[in-house]
Amino acid sequence: MKIYTKTGDKGETALYGGTRVSKACARVESYGTIDELNSFIGFAKTEIADEKVLNQLKKIQFDLFTLGSESATPTDKLTLANGKSRLTLMISDVEIEELENWMDEFEKELQPLQYFILPGGGKGATSLHICRTVCRRAERSLVFLNESEEVRTELIKYLNRLSDYLFVLARWLGKNLGAVEQVWKGRG
Repeated sequence: MKIYTKTGDKGETALYGGTRVSKACARVESYGTIDELNSFIGFAKTEIADEKVLNQLKKIQFDLFTLGSESATPTDKLTLANGKSRLTLMISDVEIEELENWMDEFEKELQPLQYFILPGGGKGATSLHICRTVCRRAERSLVFLNESEEVRTELIKYLNRLSDYLFVLARWLGKNLGAVEQVWKGRG
């Protein structure tokens, strides 16, 4: 099977379920940004040695594929004619709580934030800060999509929590590498 199909040569693509749309539509932007985030997490993993963190990031990449498949599926195509879901996996509160639990563990080892911090802390930590900003963009794109087409709230919650997790993990990784956080205090 060839990787190229030529079906997108005129600026359209097929969503999961078969609907053809412009590659510039909000849904395509949304799952494209989720895919971009997944790639950046893959890159960040190349700069991280901690096995526990690598396993968490691998699970997150899996969850992002799950989230991306749902965001690529119009709501009216989620259910098949027989009443079953088109998707075998969907993001739920379980995955959201998992992120919260991981964050709680990392935060036990961190000083409470008093100021904004500048992204940094070594290559791995800085890569995670980039992931965090891409995650926030993915979240914004889902919120934008939700203004015109229904999006399950669990998808938005997951990305919101994931960006928090990436921030906490970047701080934790930087701390473990001996990096000093650079703070921004403003002028006040």
